[in-house]
Amino acid sequence: MTRVRRLPLVFEAEQWFPEDGLPGVTYPGQLGRNYVWTAGTIETLEGPHIVSPGDWVVTGIDGEKWAVKPDIFWQTYERLEDEGC
Repeated sequence: MTRVRRLPLVFEAEQWFPEDGLPGVTYPGQLGRNYVWTAGTIETLEGPHIVSPGDWVVTGIDGEKWAVKPDIFWQTYERLEDEGC
């Protein structure tokens, strides 16, 4: 068996809210007379994925996207100081 460690990678991430919009998130808005859709959809490597308000949309090194719930996001990612990106 070989022991390995995952390389530290840097990702871009943006928190999604319907009123702000976000490139790559499809948000249908109002769908019916008495029903408002409050979630969006992103295309992931596994297919369409629901994005709820407040979720973080992370973009990987090859442009792939995935959504992360806020509580999980802050347990698994850390904010980097602005390095001129």
